[in-house]
Amino acid sequence: YKFDQTPQLNSSINIIDGWTMFCPSNLTNDDIYRYFIDNQQTPGHQSLIFGIRELNSTEINNYCLNNSSINTSLPITDQPFNFTSNYELRIYTSGCYYLDENNNWKSDGLIVRSLTNLYQTECLSTHLTTFAGGFIVLPEPINWSYVFANADFMKNKTIYLTVICMSIVYIILMIFGRFKDKKDIEKLGVTPLPDNDKSDQYYYQIIVFTGQRANSGTQSKVHFILSSDNDETRVRTFSDPHRKIFQRGGIDSFIMSVSKSLGLLNYIRIWHDNSGEGSSASWFLKYIIVRDLQTMEKFYFIAQRWFSVEQEDGLIERILPIAGEMEKQNFSYVLSKKAYFSVSDGHLWFSIFSRPPSNKFTRVHRCTCCFVLLFASMLLNIMYYDLSAEAKSTNNTESNSLSIGPLYIAPEQIGIGIMVELFSLVPSIFIVQFFRRIRPRQQISPLRQALEKIRSLPHTDSKDTTIIKNKKQQFTFPWWCLFIAYPFSFVIIAVSMFFIIVKGIIFGDLKTQQWLTSVLTGFFSSIIFTQPIKILGLAVFFILFCRNPNDDKEAKEYIDETNFELDGDEDYLHLNDFSLISHSSKRITRLNENEVAFLREQRSKDIQMWSIIREFIIYAIFLALLFIITFSNRTQNSFYQTDHLQKYFLNTRQTDCDYTQILTIDDYWNWLNNSFVDNLRAQQWYNDDQPINLNGYINDKTNRMIGWATMRQLRSKSQLCSDQRIISTCINDYSLFNEEKDSFQPGWILNETSIEEEDYSSSILKAFQYQSSKELDTYAYVGDYGTYSGDGYVYEFRGRLSDIKSNLSLLHQLQWIDSKTRAVIIQLTLYNPNVALYTSVTFLLEFLSASGISPSARFEPLNFYVFTSLTQLICTIIYIGFIIYFLIIEIKLLMKLNLKYFYEFWSLIQVGIISCSITSIIIYIWRFKEYNRLSSLFRETNGYVYINLQMTVYVDDVLTSLLGFCCFFGTIKFIKFIRFNKSLIIFVQTLKYVTKDIISFSFMFSIVFMSFLALFYLLFNSSIASCSSLLSTAQMLFEITLMSFDATDFTGADPFLGPFCFSLFIIIVVFVCLSMFMSILNDGFHHVEEIPIEDQHILSYMLKKFLNWTHLRRPNVEEIYELHDSRMHPQYVDSIENFPDKIDQLLEAIDRIYIDQRKELLKLKRAGV
Repeated sequence: YKFDQTPQLNSSINIIDGWTMFCPSNLTNDDIYRYFIDNQQTPGHQSLIFGIRELNSTEINNYCLNNSSINTSLPITDQPFNFTSNYELRIYTSGCYYLDENNNWKSDGLIVRSLTNLYQTECLSTHLTTFAGGFIVLPEPINWSYVFANADFMKNKTIYLTVICMSIVYIILMIFGRFKDKKDIEKLGVTPLPDNDKSDQYYYQIIVFTGQRANSGTQSKVHFILSSDNDETRVRTFSDPHRKIFQRGGIDSFIMSVSKSLGLLNYIRIWHDNSGEGSSASWFLKYIIVRDLQTMEKFYFIAQRWFSVEQEDGLIERILPIAGEMEKQNFSYVLSKKAYFSVSDGHLWFSIFSRPPSNKFTRVHRCTCCFVLLFASMLLNIMYYDLSAEAKSTNNTESNSLSIGPLYIAPEQIGIGIMVELFSLVPSIFIVQFFRRIRPRQQISPLRQALEKIRSLPHTDSKDTTIIKNKKQQFTFPWWCLFIAYPFSFVIIAVSMFFIIVKGIIFGDLKTQQWLTSVLTGFFSSIIFTQPIKILGLAVFFILFCRNPNDDKEAKEYIDETNFELDGDEDYLHLNDFSLISHSSKRITRLNENEVAFLREQRSKDIQMWSIIREFIIYAIFLALLFIITFSNRTQNSFYQTDHLQKYFLNTRQTDCDYTQILTIDDYWNWLNNSFVDNLRAQQWYNDDQPINLNGYINDKTNRMIGWATMRQLRSKSQLCSDQRIISTCINDYSLFNEEKDSFQPGWILNETSIEEEDYSSSILKAFQYQSSKELDTYAYVGDYGTYSGDGYVYEFRGRLSDIKSNLSLLHQLQWIDSKTRAVIIQLTLYNPNVALYTSVTFLLEFLSASGISPSARFEPLNFYVFTSLTQLICTIIYIGFIIYFLIIEIKLLMKLNLKYFYEFWSLIQVGIISCSITSIIIYIWRFKEYNRLSSLFRETNGYVYINLQMTVYVDDVLTSLLGFCCFFGTIKFIKFIRFNKSLIIFVQTLKYVTKDIISFSFMFSIVFMSFLALFYLLFNSSIASCSSLLSTAQMLFEITLMSFDATDFTGADPFLGPFCFSLFIIIVVFVCLSMFMSILNDGFHHVEEIPIEDQHILSYMLKKFLNWTHLRRPNVEEIYELHDSRMHPQYVDSIENFPDKIDQLLEAIDRIYIDQRKELLKLKRAGV
């Protein structure tokens, strides 16, 4: 190396300041060479340039293996050299400092020593002054030449598309935010009640809070009566002709005028007429605030209830008493009031969609702040990406790190985390607070605007308005500061985007994808889990320890503490907008109990109908997705591939080489030499042309072999016979306990016997050596007569075709397959690039201890490229969303029903769908990882390695079974949607009714069946193939029960016992037992048929609704009469109940005449008549 200039070193030039040589003996535990230059050498220099080269083998022998040469002479060469392996270089700085008497950091008298590394600093001091070590973790420097040379879009698609997509999302959210901000303006304001009387001079503000639950808003007309100790109002109506009120999550403010003060309020009676359509008729009321605008006293009426015919207790009219201090401090009430407001206003991302309309911090402002925070955090994240991981990867026990189980905490990680948070959060918090504190242009109070529509109030000038605002908010910015906030935000976003692109180019596309994955994971986990939990936690904390019952942040824009100086001698304004209304307004009738009951019944039918329709549509989409995913996992080419390979390898057309007809060991060797081996290599074409570019293909010239084929043998040990009078040793059936695991020399000679190994190739020698399943990468295999482990003795079909044939002949001569052999398994993996199918081929030859050979073969095609199309990927993602949706529903239902949940048949079906689907997703991920492992192995070895798909086949079989059960359960559940069919209802009810009888009958039938099972098995075990095992005997008896069995086999087995036992089974089981079973079902059917079927009316109701909606049918006179009769019947049951109402109507008519005359007199007086 050389300070301040380039070092030069060869046989003629030696311009260096220092050098060192690294040998393998210098390596530390973490395989890192370290070189340190202390601060005594660096003063007076601005830079350091160094060079690195790799020692050749001669220099390693001279300088590293001979320790005496190290550091004594300088290795010099004039020959060009290249590095034979990659290396990574890390440069860092460190320093030692102390505080002098003026609190300034100085470094004189301090020396940084050679034990300093990336994680700790060693300092030597010539004085005892307090000192500290400095460590700076800087981002990697940017190589601008590399950036500009590799800025091509195709090389960096990930980072460019990421920035472009985020910019598009920002623009879309800004447009959405602007649109919603305009809609929010329509929701603001204070509405005078339209039934206010001109002569009333006392005003109350009523603020109504509608809940956030689903369908909380209403379109019904809401009426109320406010009552106090002294008086009560007449029936008043909430209404606004210019905007919709009582929307979900809405806050509606009204001004009510009365003739005089009501005094201390007691309760409010509130109801609605249920005139809304469908779910819009219901209403969930949180609470109401009534404020006396003269005394500024507030009264709270807490509801937290539904006004709905179908929810809770079904009431649409309630009396709400005034809330006391204890009720206002109730935890559930305060939590419901604060929690949603905290999330909707405090969570920046959520607030873009759920921002309180009254808040001056608009959605557009919030959207900009969100992206400033996002881009700033992404920039800091990509600048320090992988730097903290280096600290974790280095296991330095002398450092100040802390390991707690899998967690590793280092000072560098903490420092990087603090720097990232500071540099990303500080600008973002500043931007957020800047936007929050910018005042809007218009400063007129909504309450004052509403009062000015009713009365002529003194206008508040801009100076007064500012004073009022300053009382509420001590520090704000003028509205024109928006022209500062937006450019500043755009600068941060633009700079962050630029450097994100630059670092993405340096990272490369693959590393950028890894970084993007980690960023997106952290981003979504933060906005979905971390931030909501933090906000709700703080809300709960402040509710528990800092509770203020009178803190109404939700209504702060509607509550104005201004003194409005309300006098009694002011005239009405806007006479055209607000009519002269007297106390004797139009009578408002309430729904009686019978009408509510009728509406409840109709609403119940509507809910049930729409629930069925919604459930049907959702489930139909789910089932369609399930079928798309399941059947895309299978392709028609799988059958063609399997059929071709079976005909190709089994060779059933040639009687002398037919694999399925192998009876002896010689037949097997003949098939291997004359059929199987010839098919493993691509031979000449039909016209004797050479198979060019078909290296690795089998002889069909379509399928390429992955790796090579293997032939594995499993053997049993010799054991003493149970009867040694004839022969002393026997070879039993194969099992894991008597498997041969010793290694032998060729010819199954024990290793103690010496032979000339030079006479045999390595393949032959290896074929007699025992290898474990771990070494072979094989697994247990299930055959027709046993289960065979993954161990064994293996011969590999490698090399030239002639060598393979000669090796097989030699193995035949050495009796590689002999009397101790219990199974020979040939395994190979093929890939057909034309149809993108892998095929695992397995040939199993089982040797039975009772003599005989059983050949079998399995061809299992695999399709790893299932989700290659975008459509399939989207379907899979949507399907996972459906599973999560169903899981949430079933969990709620389980919590509601407890153990009764498992007594429902459809609940068990749904559990089957969910469990099989979740398991399928896990298995698919497992299979995908297995495929990636095999692909990387094939890519690294170019296919010249044995690759076993056995585990992949097992995983694929499990996945196929799970998907099959998903389709089964899903199709069965579709029956639920025709549960209103009369025949199906009778069938289901019949099964429920006879369940106990069937269970009792099953016990009796099982005893009878087991007795016949034992009888047939014991009598005909050796003479009838169907009775060779208990399982096959049971299968035969079920076939006899279904009358689909040929009885001549029994006659041939035994002329007397055969027909006798067969006839006895027919009489007892078929005639008696099945007749009893049919009688049980018939009795249940007749019983159920007499019971009236519930819920069958819903089908006719749905049909009527559909016909009326499509105008294909109109209700007849009888239906109309029945509808009116059900509603009007209680009104004429007892006429005395209606007498007070009739009196009220008479008084209203008299008042109306009086008011009309008064209006005329007022007009004449104004005209001067």
